[in-house]
Amino acid sequence: MQITTVSDFRKDMKAYLDRVVKNVETLIINRGKDSGIVVMSLEEYNSLMATNHELSSRKNESRLDSAIDKLKSGNTFSKDLIED
Repeated sequence: MQITTVSDFRKDMKAYLDRVVKNVETLIINRGKDSGIVVMSLEEYNSLMATNHELSSRKNESRLDSAIDKLKSGNTFSKDLIED
């Protein structure tokens, strides 16, 4: 995570944005007392939104937890894909 001020961000905006995307980092821009802005890549944002959607219902959350438990315990199987 990077932290900067509005002034420093303004001076070198392109470099900050390039680092956010290249390093999959989050940038916090301080705007003074108790306020700030978070900048993240679109890829990171989409990932957060997908996770939020997957965990939005108790049923989905239970299914994901069950799948993780099965994976950790080695209770998995594999299948070959059918090719046409």
